Formats: sequence, C-alpha cells, structure tokens
Amino acid sequence: MTVDRRQFLIASAASAVALPAAAHAAPVRLIAKTRMAAPDWAVMQRRLLARNAAACEAFYAKYVDARGWLKVFARWGANDGPDDAAEATNDWLVLHALGGSDRILTLAQRFWEGHLKQYAAARTMDVPIARQGMYHREFPVQMDWQHNSEGLTSFNVMGLSIPRDPRLLARTMRYADFYTGRDPTVQNYDPERRIIRSVMNGSRGPMLRRATPLDWAGDPFEAGERFHMEHGETTYQQTLDHYNEYGDVIGDNPLNLQATTLGLNAYALGGGERYRRWALDYLDAWVERARANNDILPSHIGLDGSVGARWWHGVYGWGFSPIVPQTGKREDRNRVPRAITAFFNGTVLTGDLSYVELWRRQNMRINEAGRQRDGKFEAPTMYGAQGWYGWKPGPYRSNGFEIWYFTQDPKDRAAAGEHPWISFLEGRNPGYPTTAMQADLDRIAAREKAQADDPTTPGTRLADWPLDITPASVTSLIQLMTGGLHVARPPWSPTSPNQGGVPLHCRLRYFDVEKRRAGVPQDVAALVHALGDASAEVTLVNLGEAPRTMVVQGGAWAEHRIESVTLDGIETRIGRPDFALRLEPGCGARLKLAMRRFANRPTLAFPWSR
Repeated sequence: MTVDRRQFLIASAASAVALPAAAHAAPVRLIAKTRMAAPDWAVMQRRLLARNAAACEAFYAKYVDARGWLKVFARWGANDGPDDAAEATNDWLVLHALGGSDRILTLAQRFWEGHLKQYAAARTMDVPIARQGMYHREFPVQMDWQHNSEGLTSFNVMGLSIPRDPRLLARTMRYADFYTGRDPTVQNYDPERRIIRSVMNGSRGPMLRRATPLDWAGDPFEAGERFHMEHGETTYQQTLDHYNEYGDVIGDNPLNLQATTLGLNAYALGGGERYRRWALDYLDAWVERARANNDILPSHIGLDGSVGARWWHGVYGWGFSPIVPQTGKREDRNRVPRAITAFFNGTVLTGDLSYVELWRRQNMRINEAGRQRDGKFEAPTMYGAQGWYGWKPGPYRSNGFEIWYFTQDPKDRAAAGEHPWISFLEGRNPGYPTTAMQADLDRIAAREKAQADDPTTPGTRLADWPLDITPASVTSLIQLMTGGLHVARPPWSPTSPNQGGVPLHCRLRYFDVEKRRAGVPQDVAALVHALGDASAEVTLVNLGEAPRTMVVQGGAWAEHRIESVTLDGIETRIGRPDFALRLEPGCGARLKLAMRRFANRPTLAFPWSR
C-alpha cells in the first residue's frame, strides 16, 4: 500500500468515525412489544450461558489456588510453558462479553494477575534467557509468536468487558511498545527497516544468535515418566530433539505480525494514534514484500530488511519440515497461514479489505502451481529449495473461510467450503442453532467428566494438561449471537489453523443498559439469521417477566455503521454504530439491519462512554 493511499484511508476513516456529542445519552429508539413464544434456541442459549459459567467456576476451584496460580509444575518451554498456563481460562472473557456471569469476569481477571506473578517467580537453571524469571515486566521474556499469541488469547479480549480499566490500558501500551520501537530498553523492532528482528522476541528483546534446542525445550525434566507429554515425546531427549532444526530464528517472520493485535487494542482502548500508525506501517511492509514476491508472503526477512532468494526458509516458514524424533519422519510445519489474522487488524484499523485481498491472491498463486496427478488436481502447501511440495488433493484453500467471511464476496464463497453454520446463514439448515449449542453443552459435559477422572496432581501435570479440561465452550454462542468467528477453535475446515491471541471478529455486539456492562441483559437471547456485505438479520427475545433495555452495536469495536433497522415492517434511520432497543416482557422481534461494514475507526469504549 502506498503512503498516499494510507493517508487517504486515515483521513476518510477519521471523518467516518464522528459520533453525535450526546451519543451516550441517546434515547430508546426502538421498542419490541410483540409477544413471542419462547423459541427452543433461546431457551437453550440461556442454558448454555449458565452451564458454561458453572463449569468454569468448578474448574477454577480445582486447578487454581488462592493466589490465582495454576496448580501445575511450572516450567519454561514451547511445549508446556507460560503461554499454556495463560490459556487455562481461554474463552472465559468472551463468555462474559456475550452475557455470562460477572463471576466469570472476576475469576478470569484474578487468574491473569496470579499467573503473571507465578511465571515472574518461576526461573530456569539452564535456559539463559529465563534465569531471572520467565516473565519480565509481566510479559514473556523471549519466545516465538505462535506461542506468544496463544498466551495472549485471554488478554487480547479483556477490553470487551473492561475497556476503562487503567491497568489494562497501561499493560496493553507497555506490551505494544515492546514492538513499536518506543521502549528504549527493548530492541525488538527496527523502525527504519520495519522488521521485528528475530523469531524469538519478548520483554528482554530479540534473540540474535542461533537458537538451541534447550532454548525451546526448557530445562531437563522427567518427560514421559512423571509427566504426560501432549506432543508424544517419551523422554527429555526426544523433547530436545523435537527442536533440533529450530535454530534459524534471526530475522523477521510473518508470525511476528501477531504483535499488531497489541497495537490494535492499544489504539481501541484510547492509547493514541501512534499505535495505529505503527501497526499499519508494519503490516504495509509485509504487503509490499508479498507483492514483490509474486504475491506470496515470504517467511523470512533478513536483518537488512531484504527478502532474498531464500524467501521460504526459517522456523515455521514455507520450507519448514523438521524431523519428528519419535518417528524419524519429516512433518510439514508451515505456520505462515496463521498470519492472516494480523491482516484482519489492518482491515479493522482502516476499513480497507485489500489486507485480506493479499491472501486471496496468494491462494490463487499457489493453485496456479498445482498439478494433475492420476487424473485429479492437487495443490502444494510447502515450498523449499526444490520448489513446491507438500501436495494435497484438491485446490489450496487455507483460510478460505476467513477470506469469505471478511469480504462477503460471492466469488470467495466456494473456497469457504461447506459447513452447517454457513448453510444456516444461507437458509438451508434451520436446525443448526440447537444442534450447535447441544454440541457445546456436550463438550462441557465431556470436560467436566475429564476433570472428575483426572489422575494428575499439581506436581505431575504440566501447564498444557488443563487445556483439554478447561470447559468454556462458546463457538456456537459467538456464531449465533454475534455472527462472529471463533478463530481460536475453527470448526469449519481442516485447513483453517487453530490460532491463539485473535480478538473477536463479529457483526454484532450487545450491551446491558441497566447494568452498564457488556453482553445481553438477563433473560435475553439473540440469534443472527443472515449476513451479507451490507446487511444482517437478528432475532432478539426477552424470555423474562421484566422489560430489558439493550444496545445493539455493529462489530466488536463499533467498526460497522448501522444505517437503518427495520422492525415490524417499519424502517428507522440509524446512521451510527449502535442503537438502543427496549424488549418488553415476553416479547421479541426479528430485525433487518442495513449496514456499512468497517466504516468507523475501532473503539472498545462502551456506547455510553464514547
């Protein structure tokens, strides 16, 4: 993206975000007063919110101590280190932001504070970087951004519920400034060349030497003996050998782009324009590199800022296929597709879908490299010294679902694949809401059973063990209530990567006016029926015996403008990111919204605080 183009977008977005001075005092614009028999989906939705909350509280009581510390053997390592501990309350904060209990917010905040202290106190003996603590200034001392982003999964959505918390703003700005170049004590970022200087980086700066297996695996421990190993290793030596080929870390890598989520959140929380400008400058540098590399995002940038002939090398790059020590076979570990979520940040910050268009072009180029084999088409997923490899049947469509979700362009629909949620949105699967919510209820029950049957003790479990037990199950709630993506646990395609640290991307959010908090009010349920480029349809129903007043907002950050709302056949002009709705007892309505997506600059401020 050229500088002129970027300045144009900044100027246009600035004018689009302007709100009426009395926005916080906007009167109730709409009233739903038609009786609606309680839909099955609505009853189930309220039940799922409650079941999630109860299960999370039980998990907390068993696996977290009075200090807020996770009851595990705390150690350093990419397999089972601090980032895994931080994930123990994944989705709890999203649950609250949807309408879950305030108790869940309290527990999630308490755990975050506790785990910061726990891993600041935890130290290595052998790994050099963590001998003075695995956290420094409340952030990992040095790790790659596959793992850094996973550890920030809860932190990156805190602003949905507590946007005015000064400690949250201060932390977000501090974390972001580890990467903006603003903090003189940390040299992760080179602002002249617009690179993060190493795959391994953090609050103590970048690793500018070749990484060793010890750096990745952590100090010696009884792997496979005292501890279950999620990755299948049976000895500590196998744990080390897992990282034998992880040494090539000097220079930039697309996974580092996940740091831009800190810039997005710092800006949306009120930290200032400089965070937005840094995130866009860094993203635009990668856009330019992809354009110069035949539309393929390179996986390695040298310290001089150049792509070079070996654009495909580096840890987690296009050509990264290390040997699995347990089998002796090579496994493809190209993590470049995970970087797409950072480009979502660019679209949210500017309203410009060309950040997602980059990925459409990349998929096209990869498919152009496809071949016919035994009469069937197959496409590559990897690239190395000998060219394309890692062939898979059918066209390459990694991230196809996400691309379509953002563009809402019919020409991207085929690459999104088939999933029952899409079928529901297209009017072909009316039973999906109850089926999807039952799946989440079943998941909660299965995890409660796993908790009851758990044979481990705090001294025999690693930090990644509770991840298959923590019960919050919100995929159906995100889809059905908000028309949103649950990127951390994508159910739609085996080609979509699990990705931590991704903020909420959704079409609608809700706020309880009376309680002045995020989420639907008590007794209220929401169902998004349809999504289009410039439209959405949602049913809101009050199952209770008292009136409820709520605000409906376009997008997680008020980034979408709601042009008008049609209720009971009457269209009301809105022309802003949100509107207030009063739901009389036992009443509901199906609303049709005309929208302009990505029309406003992002903010996490509640509607009455803007």
